[in-house]
Amino acid sequence: MTNIKTVGVIGAGQMGNGIAHVCALAGYDVLLNDADAARIDAALGVIDKNLNRQVTRELVGKSDADAARKRIKGSALKDLGACDFVIESIVEEHDAKKQIFADLRSVLRPDAILASNTSSISITRLAATTDRPDKFIGVHFMNPAPVMELVEIIRGLATSQETYDTTLEFVGKLGKQIANAEDFPAFIVNRVLVPMINEAIYTLYEGVGSVEAIDKSMRLGAHHPMGPLELADFIGLDTCLSIMQVLYEGLADSKYRPCPLLVKYVEAGWLGRKTQRGFYDYRTDPPTPTR
Repeated sequence: MTNIKTVGVIGAGQMGNGIAHVCALAGYDVLLNDADAARIDAALGVIDKNLNRQVTRELVGKSDADAARKRIKGSALKDLGACDFVIESIVEEHDAKKQIFADLRSVLRPDAILASNTSSISITRLAATTDRPDKFIGVHFMNPAPVMELVEIIRGLATSQETYDTTLEFVGKLGKQIANAEDFPAFIVNRVLVPMINEAIYTLYEGVGSVEAIDKSMRLGAHHPMGPLELADFIGLDTCLSIMQVLYEGLADSKYRPCPLLVKYVEAGWLGRKTQRGFYDYRTDPPTPTR
């Protein structure tokens, strides 16, 4: 199996910085890339803050946190040739991912494994756009990656046994639990979770309950730690919409039709926490419902 020492992470957003954080804590050297250099600087700041929080809560030793910080470096795409394992974690759009994989053709070593943190798109389909479908695999981290215990591993039709075995060992060293998912739209977690969120948005759209009532009902009536609309804001409404579109197009079942209200919020640019407005307005303390 490939001996993994250096990990590349493409995309320095919420998921990318969390994956970089986890990999560095596990002892891997990490090269963090983003098309926007300012996002890399912002991500390093977030990682520093999150490591400090873990030290304060005595979840991580100070020396381990300090060592993890030193292992993460910002990187240009061309520098990822030094990596043994590269994880793509950019926007949930097939064409954007396809372009990244095309750009990596002249960069990655022939033996390097390429993985996608896609939350819904076919691994087989993505692999077919690369120069290494046998060395391509899905590794879907949950958000936030430093906290959530699970990683879904998804093999494409062409993924080799060696690639799968190496990935299994790598994810295990990160201290994560593994769920093997078949390569069907949205895999396991989002196949169950996001349609529930979509149904909660329909419940709001049809006037069955308010934002506050829906979230309160699911927190207290089903013991969910977070209401579905609050969770949608946390995930990002654009990501929720992308996943519903993948399900709707991939399975051709009307039960996966995205709620028109979700579409409207995304069109307005109200994407949740990351834009300060979604089903809640985060510019107030505490956040207030927007509907």
